[in-house]
Amino acid sequence: MTTYTARPVEPRALKELRTADDAGRPPAPFTDDEGGAPLRCCLRRSEPGERIALVSYAPLRRWAAETGARPGAYDEQGPVFIHAEECAGAAAGDGFPFADAYRTVRRYSADGHILGGRLVGAVGDDAFRNAFDDPSVALVHVRAVEYGCFLYEVRRPSA
Repeated sequence: MTTYTARPVEPRALKELRTADDAGRPPAPFTDDEGGAPLRCCLRRSEPGERIALVSYAPLRRWAAETGARPGAYDEQGPVFIHAEECAGAAAGDGFPFADAYRTVRRYSADGHILGGRLVGAVGDDAFRNAFDDPSVALVHVRAVEYGCFLYEVRRPSA
């Protein structure tokens, strides 16, 4: 059982992204012939034949709108894959998605400023426990090393 929860892109944000992404562009859905794309809506890899879209997503901006944070220059957007149509979302379960490669665990303050990052060989409770041992860390983004893409977020657990 894990202490921390990988959070997919929220359903409300997904609905918006399927109309216009965070760069203001309409999505261009396509059939994924090969499969294997990391889907941020349901935190699994796509299967061959699924309809997906690559959209621009600003995770820190959306979190800041929810919390009142002001990330300033740390507000960045980048590409993420999502299902082209509404899906069932992430399945509950143990473990963390996309754990098959090195990942960066990037820490953010309640103001939305980067507090540092760490390269991890395995994403697990230890990586998040280490990040949240710093009381000023409010949020963690897990990102792909090879492209720097946002994979999912983990928030500080409620006390």
